[in-house]
Amino acid sequence: MRRSHTRIGVAAAAFTATAVVLSGCSGAGALGGDSSDQEINVLSINGPHMQNIQKLTDEYFTKQTGIKVNYTLLPENDMRARMYQEMSSQAGQYDVASLSAFEVPTFSANGWLAPLSDYVAQDDSYDQADVFDTFTSALSGKDGTLYAEPFFGEGSLVMYRTDLFEKAGLTMPANPTWQQIADLAAKVDGTDGAKGICLRGLAGWGQNLAVLTTMVNTFGGTWFDENWDAQLTAPEFKEATQFYVDLIQQHGEEGAAQVGVNECINNFQQGQSAIFYDASSIAGSMEADESPVKGKVGYVAAPVEETTSGGWLWTWAWAIQNASQKKDAAWKFISWATSKEYEETVGEELGWAQVPAGKRASLYENTQYTDAASAFWKADLDSVENAPDPANPGVQPRPYLGVQFVGIPEFPDLGDQVAQLISSAVAGQISVDDALQQSQTLAQAVGDKYKK
Repeated sequence: MRRSHTRIGVAAAAFTATAVVLSGCSGAGALGGDSSDQEINVLSINGPHMQNIQKLTDEYFTKQTGIKVNYTLLPENDMRARMYQEMSSQAGQYDVASLSAFEVPTFSANGWLAPLSDYVAQDDSYDQADVFDTFTSALSGKDGTLYAEPFFGEGSLVMYRTDLFEKAGLTMPANPTWQQIADLAAKVDGTDGAKGICLRGLAGWGQNLAVLTTMVNTFGGTWFDENWDAQLTAPEFKEATQFYVDLIQQHGEEGAAQVGVNECINNFQQGQSAIFYDASSIAGSMEADESPVKGKVGYVAAPVEETTSGGWLWTWAWAIQNASQKKDAAWKFISWATSKEYEETVGEELGWAQVPAGKRASLYENTQYTDAASAFWKADLDSVENAPDPANPGVQPRPYLGVQFVGIPEFPDLGDQVAQLISSAVAGQISVDDALQQSQTLAQAVGDKYKK
């Protein structure tokens, strides 16, 4: 089953648009060097798939290659800060880093990443054609040079406790609206001691803003209009933000302003929430053998309001720092970590439901995977294939590309500042109006640069 993902092919443009406004040399990491009996350092987010590969590396990679892998797994915000510092300084402390397609255009244009195209060309067993075209394009530079390989791809979806819904006499629609989600969260709240919903409240452009920006899109809002005028105080943006804050405060998890994706995963697995909207890649950990909620979770499409599709499109990928002196060893790690062989290893050792999916077409032809992941694999794949168009994820025209982010180099800094203000509103420290008024000023300062 070869899937080209034509519905979301424009995602590549969304991820590469950042490079247009950047200057710098292209990376020129060369092949060469003995890759055996070496140690490489890998920096990564601390997510379920990354924890799994750490468990499997010694037995299934190091014993085969002689290459020892030292992992540094950090929460997303901490990892991003270290990754940006490491790449910009080219310190060479880490040979491999997990990064997203958001960073590839910036980092490759600045010469911070080693090209992978020659490695792929020389590795007949890798089968690049099996990797979804969307991600191959998204992880390449403007000239088509490949700079990273996807570890997994994801959209976003709604996960809900089917047993709690049955006990409360509720039914989850296959394609819910956000208002339906809020109504259901209110009704199921308190069932067996569970709160109605868990949503990321922790500040970060990849944490609470990933959720909120998808809500803004489907509520009809945008960060900037066609003229680069900031729209964070516009009625649509305000409505979405107020809805998000009210939903968390009234029916969300305790201490939400300190709850990110990993905390929400644990919260939902431990029965503390009945609904969880987040990354589709999380579904596998819910159906793991050791998961307390295995077999008790339903999966449906991301909520909408004014749009026909909702959610986001994302990939966490592996890339080699250009300053690394161990590029050959680093490629051997990446080629293993993103291979069909690694997927089979995860399936056989940890369970097929835990395979890092969403990147290779062949996985969806494997009945071992589809049988084990029968509860969620179709919803997961649909969330990627039917993700909003990055050029038009809402109802208003906009001058940037991106679904859950604004595809410009300034967004990580701008997003983090806005995210902190929104998190403060979730904590009840400031009003939504105050948070958005301050955010509007920050965003307009960025928009004014593009007007010029």
